[in-house]
Amino acid sequence: MFIALMLAASRVAADDGKLTGTVIGTTLSVDYSSGQSTQTVNTREQAFDGKLDTFFASWERSYTWVGLDLGQPCVITKVGWSPRNDGLGPGRVVLGVFEGANREDFMDGVPLYIITDKGTIGQISHAEVDCSAGFRYVRYVGPADARCNIAEVEFYGHAGEGDQSRLSQLTNLPTVSIHTLDGVIPYDKENDITALITIISDNGAKLLSAPGGIRERGNASRTFPKKPWRIKFDKKQNVLNAPAKAKKWTLINNYGDKSLMRNLLAFELSRRMGMPYTPFGAAVDVVLNGEYKGCYQLCDQVEVNPGRVEITEMAPEDVSGEALTGGYFVEVDAYANEEKSWFNSQKGNPVTIKSPDEDEITAEQRSYIEGYFNKMENNWRTYLDLETFLRHFLVGELSGNTDTYWSTYMYKHRGSDIMYTGPVWDFDIAFDNDVRTYPVCSKNDYVFRSGGSCAGNMHNFVSDIINDQAGLAKLKEIWAAARNGGLTKENIEAFVSSHEQLLDRSQQLNFKRWPILSERVHQNPRALGSYSAEVEAVRKYMNDRIDWMDNKLGFVYDPTAIDRVVFDSTRPYAVYSVSGQYRGNSLRSLPSGVYVVVQGQHSFKQVIR
Repeated sequence: MFIALMLAASRVAADDGKLTGTVIGTTLSVDYSSGQSTQTVNTREQAFDGKLDTFFASWERSYTWVGLDLGQPCVITKVGWSPRNDGLGPGRVVLGVFEGANREDFMDGVPLYIITDKGTIGQISHAEVDCSAGFRYVRYVGPADARCNIAEVEFYGHAGEGDQSRLSQLTNLPTVSIHTLDGVIPYDKENDITALITIISDNGAKLLSAPGGIRERGNASRTFPKKPWRIKFDKKQNVLNAPAKAKKWTLINNYGDKSLMRNLLAFELSRRMGMPYTPFGAAVDVVLNGEYKGCYQLCDQVEVNPGRVEITEMAPEDVSGEALTGGYFVEVDAYANEEKSWFNSQKGNPVTIKSPDEDEITAEQRSYIEGYFNKMENNWRTYLDLETFLRHFLVGELSGNTDTYWSTYMYKHRGSDIMYTGPVWDFDIAFDNDVRTYPVCSKNDYVFRSGGSCAGNMHNFVSDIINDQAGLAKLKEIWAAARNGGLTKENIEAFVSSHEQLLDRSQQLNFKRWPILSERVHQNPRALGSYSAEVEAVRKYMNDRIDWMDNKLGFVYDPTAIDRVVFDSTRPYAVYSVSGQYRGNSLRSLPSGVYVVVQGQHSFKQVIR
């Protein structure tokens, strides 16, 4: 029966004809002979004239396209293309994206196919499209800086609205496709650009499409050609089965992290170190206005929200009594003076007040948290939660993160006198990826005191704690518990190797879009020339660093001493994919694969066949 269905499907695809319609697309083209814009030479109509020696070339270099209004929805089963007949033509189609939509402005556009290889001059290349939905509008969007430059574009299929049971993903990773109103590209950290945000996952079987906005985010990362973004849905959404239902999410660009996994690995270390909250993160492919942007990590926005930083969210009327005591969420932040709501502590540490929000915080609340923070700094033995502070410290040092104390999150609950530390964040230059601290394991002291970047006087504050007799004893205790609880070289090796496999198809596209494997960018100490070499550097670093930490803390690893914690299926647990995507609270009905089961402070690898 299965073979018969497959043969029937192939016959249907073979019977689908070449579709025609009204030519649409970018209006202005370029006249190469004069170097001027035009509407009569190299026009969009020439991409559909059936001639391989003519071509469409847009005046603008990026975000330009050509397509068809089919007049009615059609299910697309195949696309075709031929490059412009010149020396650069074959390469100009690589990473070109085919899209389908039912809005003329393509706000609801979804990818149908991405070209991964050079085209052949004088020949139409074809590719099957695996998408069950019907679209009235279809288009080809040229890759960045290519002026679209295409000789011929073809679409094949049949009339019908189809359904959304199966959509196309660019690779095995979820695809995040964002279209902005009027094609406006995000340009700063303050202004949200109206957008429709579409996320396709589970091999095309799951679709989230909702209105929202997009803007740039980050500090140093905003200066890179591959931009980081914050997306914000108009209403709270469950994204890729993440624990939190929220409006705000981040798209981390990982431009300088050529392993594309450093943040995800750090989050795994955070979970294994027992941090109360570890941000959600998953690797994704990103398309903006039809243009492929690369492999990103879709992560939580670190904020006060159920499933994230879980403290009482204050209201403007909370100005006295117990209500005034919290919750507060702050960041010791080297960039604090660029924010609206911040202060310098008495010990010279710049602190951004993240919550209450800068537009809602009252004078009473600002005065309280500033006074409390100073009190905590001056008497940390009484007011600082040593457990979370030291677990956070260990994640930073184990990962060799230069920026651990450049940006440090802390929070306070209502009715409590204790300040907690976390979550961990920002590891793109960790794991031996910073020329200022490389090679990390050659140093005799901790990273934060050996070239690490510290906001204000945080290095003094941290040193006071880890040099304290009680602080050092607790640090050693936490490290030993983590090592005996499953923080082993073998487990970390398995995590790195599984992600190397998971990211393989996506990294190939990413480094075609951003060919930097042989270049030193950001703070890279080396350019290793290949993705496998970049991953191997992370793998080797972790093996060496675990030994370094054992030696520094006087811990002797004994495999026979590892806690033999048994997974108890009768107790509550959570299931994650190896990429960190939340997959529910049951192993039943999951497809075959490798999963991570988290129960209490312990995690287990589970293979479903």
